[in-house]
Amino acid sequence: MSTDTQTTGHPRPTGAARAATITLVVILIAELMNALDGSIVHTALPSIQEDTGASSAAVQWIPAAYTLTFALALITGGRLGDLFGRKRVFIAGTALFTVASLLCGIATGPDLLVAARALQGAGAAVMVPQVMATIAVTFQGESQAKAFGMYGMIMSLGGVLGPVLGAVLTAADIAGLGWRTIFLINLPIGLATVLFALRFLPESRDQQARRLDPLGMLLSSVGLLLIAYPLTVGGEKHWPLWSFLMIAAGVVVLVVFVAQQRAKTSKDGSALMALSLFKSKAFAGGLAAQLVFGLVSGVFLLTWVLFMQSGLGLTPGQFAPASVAISTGGMAGAMLASKWAGRHMRRVPQAGAVLIACTLVGYQLLVSTQQTETPFVAAIAPMILVGAGFGVVGAGLAGLTLGQVGHEDAGSAAGLFNTAMQLGTALGIAAASVVFFDHAPAGSHGAIVTSAFASSVWYVVAALAVMWALMFRLPKPVKAA
Repeated sequence: MSTDTQTTGHPRPTGAARAATITLVVILIAELMNALDGSIVHTALPSIQEDTGASSAAVQWIPAAYTLTFALALITGGRLGDLFGRKRVFIAGTALFTVASLLCGIATGPDLLVAARALQGAGAAVMVPQVMATIAVTFQGESQAKAFGMYGMIMSLGGVLGPVLGAVLTAADIAGLGWRTIFLINLPIGLATVLFALRFLPESRDQQARRLDPLGMLLSSVGLLLIAYPLTVGGEKHWPLWSFLMIAAGVVVLVVFVAQQRAKTSKDGSALMALSLFKSKAFAGGLAAQLVFGLVSGVFLLTWVLFMQSGLGLTPGQFAPASVAISTGGMAGAMLASKWAGRHMRRVPQAGAVLIACTLVGYQLLVSTQQTETPFVAAIAPMILVGAGFGVVGAGLAGLTLGQVGHEDAGSAAGLFNTAMQLGTALGIAAASVVFFDHAPAGSHGAIVTSAFASSVWYVVAALAVMWALMFRLPKPVKAA
């Protein structure tokens, strides 16, 4: 961002720089709402079940409906911004998210709540790609790296604030609303975001795009649903035959989708997905690394939480400092990535992967030796470094992958990038069934859970090695002249 100079000799931001800063604040508030709503509901689930009489299956679908719909609609949401203008689509997505939050807050039963959560996920899928795309087209160079670093920090902040805010708002029982305030709090925030976006957000779009691709939207959504649904629920049902058949059918549908996209691109250039993106080594490598990063996150975070609570016997209240530790580390790591990525390029996320892997190797040796006697502080303190590694990887990958994309395809790229993370996380949770739950069935405690977690860490380290290798396709540091 450019600056001018005051008479005192100190740099002063230009009007364009100030406008870019306001733009960043507005879109990051929207991302914070999404990050919070992905986790805020978990601590309120017991209260929701008691108040609404929801069955166990319905309780599981309250968070899953949001996550699943979010993952399915991201590609479409990203391309809508390219076609109709990212400002316009961002405002529409934020408005939909806000209205859905109201419906969640006034839901009288579990069925309406699950449906409203699905609608909320759809709004987030339209809103979130515009956040990353707007960063990509508004900022350049080191400013862009810093902006993506802030994006990563907000995601980490949402992760730590979500469960805490959910517990606080539910317990506060404001105006007798109880758990409903975790959704209703989005109303003033969402409305303010829409109003500020109308005033301050710049408009950008793909000037060459002509029309929607309904068939592509249908094929991509059906293909992802056929894969994501069994990954979401298959483990709890012990992987019946239909789950594998659905995944196979999903792969077939996505192959058909790619063929349809090629034909659509050749015919009139109005395909849903910009296939030209995959000609970029940096984008293809970054997308693959993001998929593996999601898998790593899914496997590790799920098994680690179970280790801390079922293995070491910590209560949710005792576990809170561990959540704060990993999220605080994530925020710090994202800030470091924002400072270093512009200069050191792929070395930054690679360093983050190495930091996570080395810390987890030491953690595995500690847990294997101490088992259920692992000291409380020793179980928590390393998570600051693990979180820092996650923050460095997340922010660095986003900046280096999307920073190489042309402005006309920024929305499509952001949708694909977010989809890779969501699909990778679902794959990771599914993989936990093999690397963890086969050794520690549901309901296990103590040494059984601890040993299963220690074994699963090696799979995480192996996946980190694969992710580190994929990052060699990202831009390398430019040698000084």
